[in-house]
Amino acid sequence: MKSPCSSIIQFVFVLLLSYHCWVTFGNIHATSSVPNENLFLHCLSMHSDNFSSISKVIYTRNNSSFSSILDFSIQNLRFSTPTTPKPQVIVTPLKESHVQAAVKCSQKYGMQVRVRSGGHDYEGSSYVSNHHVPFVVIDLINLSSISVDAETKTAWVQAGATIGKLYHAIAEKSKTLAFPGGVCPTVGVGGHISGGGYGFLMRKYGLAADNVVDAHLIVVNGRLLDRKSMGEDLFWAIRGGGGASFGVIVAWKIKLVTVPETVTAFIINRTLEQNATKIVDRWQYVADKLHEDLYIRVFLKSAASSRRGKKTIRASFESLFLGGADTLLPLMQQSFPELGLVKQDCIEMSWIESVMYFAEFRGQSLDVLLNRTQPNVRFFKAKSDFVKEPMPEIAFLGIYEKFYEKEAEDAEISFTPYGGIMNEISDFETPFPYRAGTIYKIQHMVHWEEEGSEASQRHINWIRRLYSYMAPYVSKNPRAAYVNCRDLDIGTNNKGYTSYKQASIWGLKYFNKNFNRLVHVKTMVDAGNFFRNEQSFPPLSSRKKNRD
Repeated sequence: MKSPCSSIIQFVFVLLLSYHCWVTFGNIHATSSVPNENLFLHCLSMHSDNFSSISKVIYTRNNSSFSSILDFSIQNLRFSTPTTPKPQVIVTPLKESHVQAAVKCSQKYGMQVRVRSGGHDYEGSSYVSNHHVPFVVIDLINLSSISVDAETKTAWVQAGATIGKLYHAIAEKSKTLAFPGGVCPTVGVGGHISGGGYGFLMRKYGLAADNVVDAHLIVVNGRLLDRKSMGEDLFWAIRGGGGASFGVIVAWKIKLVTVPETVTAFIINRTLEQNATKIVDRWQYVADKLHEDLYIRVFLKSAASSRRGKKTIRASFESLFLGGADTLLPLMQQSFPELGLVKQDCIEMSWIESVMYFAEFRGQSLDVLLNRTQPNVRFFKAKSDFVKEPMPEIAFLGIYEKFYEKEAEDAEISFTPYGGIMNEISDFETPFPYRAGTIYKIQHMVHWEEEGSEASQRHINWIRRLYSYMAPYVSKNPRAAYVNCRDLDIGTNNKGYTSYKQASIWGLKYFNKNFNRLVHVKTMVDAGNFFRNEQSFPPLSSRKKNRD
């Protein structure tokens, strides 16, 4: 039994430690524009098992490193302007307990959270709040470890790792293992998988989210859950429903897939003068019916014509085949001879070399995949569509007219082919609902470098006009959209209470019939609607609690 003297000494020690933490945070971060900010900081120190470690990963606006930490992972300059709402605090956790502390303390002192893994959210929702409320960014950049087990063909990947780092780690262990993720190596694994995740292997192995076998998730009460403890409903929801509505995903356990030692890649460009329209039209009819080992996507973009001073349209056909060129050539001659593929177009390589090839890192060291920054960050706006019936040839003429406009100098449309295993996976297997019956997905994108709100509005208006033009040719009821191509134009939540009906305006477009189940999972795990943003699922019980 402890003596009274011993208890008093312990009590005094705790008081002194608390005072030390409070004074230290006060000295580091000076004054605050939000009354609860200092209380929030003090709360972090009280919920950390090591004060000195957590103090090193907290940045307020008064910290000299605040702007550089915030800007480092901003991938769209639309959200790096003087008027862009900034967080009160950035936390860059070194371990899961730091995330748990940030969740608990944000909740206690009325601050919303945004969670950033790579910063590629198209509308900046992982580091911006358009609702003009105090918020904290939990930046997972330091939670990026990867453990690959080649024998079991699995890997644990922390959510702050990039796709490039994941591919690099897999390649270090095996020449014949891969993961069906995206093309851009700087995209964060946390957000990419939680929204679905497209890539060159999707026709063979499905989306990134289709290849998740476990996860670690921190929920509203601060608990760290795995698949068993979270239950199958919540595990279902985070694999394609976007994780930000349900908690903070800190790690995924993924299933690796088998690829041959030799794959074949090609990129073929055709202009209008080279019969591009006819070839793209034919692509619409064959792309989803090709062998599942063959993936061919298409980019449409304006280009200089061979006639001086004139513009044309260039169609780029980018392909990966899981096999050698000698097998690919007769397959293409049989199924898509219109493209005119010849052996000189084909490049045989390993799977990891194909990653480098399509990321435009040809000839460089594999270590370039470890870089978290893009060489050219610009302003952009994007939208998405799904196509169930081939567009008539005449539809392309209207697209070309839009691409000849000034605002489209750096615009493109990409067509991602379906078919293969995508036809075999149920629409309800994960929250991602667009499988069989879709022949390809469209991404509309426009970039620009001119600064200022007027320039941004001109380019945004341009892509909205293109999107309106496309309406007759794409999916309807709902006009489907892809959540990893986030688009706030299709609908947003209110700052306070948002009804099921209002949220369904955007929710049905992303998730179709899975929206209802996602709302019910949200209600089950976060009835108070702590994890919320402009397009988060509203819990059915939030009417009275969150009405402003």
